[in-house]
Amino acid sequence: MTDVAIEKPVVEKKPNKFAMLISCLLAFPLAAVLLVHPAAMLDDNGGYSHRALMMVMIGISGGFVHGVGFVPKHWFWKWLFSPYIAWPLMLWGYYTWFLA
Repeated sequence: MTDVAIEKPVVEKKPNKFAMLISCLLAFPLAAVLLVHPAAMLDDNGGYSHRALMMVMIGISGGFVHGVGFVPKHWFWKWLFSPYIAWPLMLWGYYTWFLA
């Protein structure tokens, strides 16, 4: 009877500090470039790819969310702002910035 009334402690996983550092280090330069010198993200024709920039900004947001250690409650936001989604999108941003 008392087992039902006793709450079991929730065991939370410790955040991976190294992965959080990588997320921040990937997100800060891209965010700075988009804020200070957005023309660096132009394509060969001198125009913006709004779809690509939207995805890169989602990646930057995910990098910041994961980098500061915030853990969303809803599964969709956990998935969207996870490093599994954010890192490839930010790498796409670096590709756009340096090679395109």
